[in-house]
Amino acid sequence: MAVLTTIVLVFVTIPIAYFLVFTQFRFRIFLETILNLPLVLPPTVIGFYLLVLFSPKYLLGEFLDNTFEFRLTFSFLGILFGSLVFNLPFMLQAIQVGFSSLPKSYIETGRILGKSKWTILTKIILPNSKFSIFAGMVLTFAHTIGEFGVVLLIGGSIPGKTKVASIAIFEEVEAMNYANAHLYALILVSISFVSLFLLFLWKRNGFLFMGLDQK
Repeated sequence: MAVLTTIVLVFVTIPIAYFLVFTQFRFRIFLETILNLPLVLPPTVIGFYLLVLFSPKYLLGEFLDNTFEFRLTFSFLGILFGSLVFNLPFMLQAIQVGFSSLPKSYIETGRILGKSKWTILTKIILPNSKFSIFAGMVLTFAHTIGEFGVVLLIGGSIPGKTKVASIAIFEEVEAMNYANAHLYALILVSISFVSLFLLFLWKRNGFLFMGLDQK
């Protein structure tokens, strides 16, 4: 789930970050507040509202169930959607900072040369924001593997279907199987450590910081 969440959010947040940084519109603060709400809301609150939203007892869930015979509650797709919502600001903040840090002369040069917005994005903005994008991916991945509240409420911890490592640790502790809990926790700590180590290694030796070449 962490890998899928990270991959999907890269493609979702890049256009959102581009829109927020390079487009002037009236309700920008309102939109930014909505997108970043998961940073301050308890995961159980997000999980509860998503559970209600997708429940067959309510409008959207009933529509999906009756029209497509499709339920997001207690399914892997449901916890993936919840994970995307919960982790979106972590990826968005990193990429948005990278885009905002780019010198305006980079963008203006591209425009003066008559380059299209797509060319400016793919040839100028993204290559110069590599570190920020990678930082967002690492933070999102590390944060996702430890997610508990959202996943538990939407997924329900169904073995072989929606149970994830963080919930497995909780259940092993409840059952007093501390050896298994230690093993799962050690795996998560190792994955998180390697992810952050690679990030800081690139920051130190890659000569890139916040999208700017510091050679």
